[in-house]
Amino acid sequence: MRKTTGYALLTPGGRLEPWAFERRDLRPDDVAVRVTYCGVCHSDLHAVEGATEAALPLVPGHEFVGVVSAVGGEVTRFRVGDAVAVGNIVDSCGVCEHCRAGEESYCREFPTLTYGGVDRRDGRPQRGGYSSEYVATEAFVYALPPGLDPAGAAPLMCAGVTTWSPLRHWDAGPGDLVGVVGLGGLGHLAVKFAKALGARVAVFTTSPGKAQAALELGADEVVVSSDAEAMAAQAYRFDLILDTASAKHDPSPFLRALRMDGTLCMLGIPDRYEVNALSLLLGRRNLSASGSGGRRTTQEMLEFCAEHGITADVEVLPAAQVGTAFERLARGDVRGRLVLDMGAHADA
Repeated sequence: MRKTTGYALLTPGGRLEPWAFERRDLRPDDVAVRVTYCGVCHSDLHAVEGATEAALPLVPGHEFVGVVSAVGGEVTRFRVGDAVAVGNIVDSCGVCEHCRAGEESYCREFPTLTYGGVDRRDGRPQRGGYSSEYVATEAFVYALPPGLDPAGAAPLMCAGVTTWSPLRHWDAGPGDLVGVVGLGGLGHLAVKFAKALGARVAVFTTSPGKAQAALELGADEVVVSSDAEAMAAQAYRFDLILDTASAKHDPSPFLRALRMDGTLCMLGIPDRYEVNALSLLLGRRNLSASGSGGRRTTQEMLEFCAEHGITADVEVLPAAQVGTAFERLARGDVRGRLVLDMGAHADA
């Protein structure tokens, strides 16, 4: 077994603390990655807050970059020293119709997540990227394109592909007006992607103070969604709206902002999502949801980012400050994405 260290939740309701543990020995198709930067996602916070005794020890982290430290004997795409990235999916059944279509994130047998589940082959618990090393199957490891800042690239592996996927699925581009609800980790990348694809972009925010930040990111306009009059003026304007807000809220005003046959795509996944039926019926509007992305979509996203110089806006913290990162995330004190410097952890 491969010895490593990381930050784990060891008791329900506790705090993440240093923990030594073991990764599996390399299989023939495995790649070991020395983790350098790992993004802090809202789902990490939710996983820790909701963890039961049965889920422990829990090592979060599912959007990270690093350097290949070892490879299995059958690995052909990577060598030791290569810069790579890993996202929130590290395996799937590979045989269902979704997997065969390159949509592994919708695996009928449910994909193997980077942490919080079990290895499909040996049943061992999956431990995440808040660690000094991770071992993953070659198929779910991605070459990190040259020129992308590693810290800024880490969140692309979850927040990035989660917003990229619906933009590509609904073919957002020139002539479209795309709305983005929220300007957090997902929202700010959605703005960057939609603009680079050639669409006009409007940001919906409950905070008038975020208007300038949205415009600086490239948004063409900002709508204060708490202003009923401003929202009423958006009726029948938008082709696609990406809703990145994770807190419970009424989506009906955003549905009414859609053109006929427009789509509101839920990305924030609140506990409940209740809509006014007429908001859907009038205009034959669509309400959808989207997960992250399969291997094909993820690779496409990374290549697009390299071509257009897109990375997340990040604030990097030493891994030892993971508790501070969670506290700030919980109170919304984040612009863009927080990223942990796992290299500093390894050197400590």
